[in-house]
Amino acid sequence: MPSGVVLLTDRRSADRGLAEVVAQAVAGGVRWVVLREKDLPRPERAALAVELRAILADEGGTLVVAGPDPLGGDAVHLPAAGPYPPPRLGLVGRSCHDQAELARLTTEDYATVSPVHPTPTKPGYGPPLHPDGLADLIRTSPVPVLALGGIGTPDQVHACVAAGAVGVAVLGALMRAEHPTEAATTLTRAFAEAALTRPDTRHAETKVSDPGLRPGVTTEGPSLTARSGHVRPQPSTLTTVHAGRGGHARPQPSTATTAPTGDRR
Repeated sequence: MPSGVVLLTDRRSADRGLAEVVAQAVAGGVRWVVLREKDLPRPERAALAVELRAILADEGGTLVVAGPDPLGGDAVHLPAAGPYPPPRLGLVGRSCHDQAELARLTTEDYATVSPVHPTPTKPGYGPPLHPDGLADLIRTSPVPVLALGGIGTPDQVHACVAAGAVGVAVLGALMRAEHPTEAATTLTRAFAEAALTRPDTRHAETKVSDPGLRPGVTTEGPSLTARSGHVRPQPSTLTTVHAGRGGHARPQPSTATTAPTGDRR
């Protein structure tokens, strides 16, 4: 399930090649990337997906493709407008902006909720939610939520996690960063710190550790990562999530460590 800092691509925002920005973000701890670039012809977009998957695979990461076509993979992120019902794939997310769109979710695995803060990439979706509005929607969501929109500082990451988000999706903060690795390191560490200190969350089975600072181990079992031949990083520290009010769960600190076998990012 996507968590932590999730990078949304936009090659037009970057002052260098898209693959280079992704590689630097991955070096800074990012393990989830959503490939947008919907204006590209399918062959070019598919080739880009292959290139980005190779970058992510070295660190146990996963590429999610925006739109219903997984481009040879098994993970997609759909727009709020459709398609309905969602395709049957290993991982399906959807963009949502209000309670009505969250209520339409059926078999999706997660949702993004936006815009949390003002952002030029999410025009036409009403006023920003801010952390309080984000928390209200997360309480009604049937699936884990990634916060999206105008998130670019550690304080904003902390506020989104405190509101119940299992991760933050960012675009400009990394795509336009002068030093993407440093920016990614700052945000991923902020998420790890926030996730370890929040009191509880709705959705159980979330494991949080400091991203980018541990080796990978081969995934076993029927997970999306295993099917794609990826590995996921072995956590150096782990928090076990306990159920809270309303069915959500939030991580509680634990001294447990995972065994050196079988895992997904």
